[in-house]
Amino acid sequence: MSSVKMYTTASCPFCVRAKQLLQSRGVDHIDEIRIDLVDGERVKMMELTGRRTVPQIFIGDTHVGGCDDLMALDRRGELLPLLGRT
Repeated sequence: MSSVKMYTTASCPFCVRAKQLLQSRGVDHIDEIRIDLVDGERVKMMELTGRRTVPQIFIGDTHVGGCDDLMALDRRGELLPLLGRT
């Protein structure tokens, strides 16, 4: 299974929803980077993604985007293959 990294904050309902979807698809570990706790992580996230909002989700080396992007990927049937699951 591909690794999953997610930039998040404590009070983000979209982060919670994205984590729930990933877990329902068999992801048992998400490398969560809290941009509200670690100085400089928001800037790093913005440099990597060009976006300010959370969550920002990476599966392996692929930047998926935010929660809506993740859900659209799942609806198209492209999430499981990206995760390395069939």
